[in-house]
Amino acid sequence: MAGSTRCESEVVAGPGGVMTEDVGVVTGELTIRTEAAGDAAQTAQVQVQYTGAEEWYTLTGSPIPLAGRSVEQLHQAVLRAAAQGADGGVSADHLPH
Repeated sequence: MAGSTRCESEVVAGPGGVMTEDVGVVTGELTIRTEAAGDAAQTAQVQVQYTGAEEWYTLTGSPIPLAGRSVEQLHQAVLRAAAQGADGGVSADHLPH
């Protein structure tokens, strides 16, 4: 997906789940969508949903600076962090910079 401006994948959240701005921690089978924000600051918006649901929630700390990464690289980092889990839920703070 090199050069992609939007990525979407399913993941099973690890212990602690994923922290969202909208509803707090979400757990279980999740779909994560990472999309370039199209701004001069070079950020990407990360959203999470329960797989198969209609509602999308914003990952706490999103939009996230790309910091020289592609949208795909950031998306893969979010997936790894979500699968690993974190106390209090994975947020943008748990991603490598």
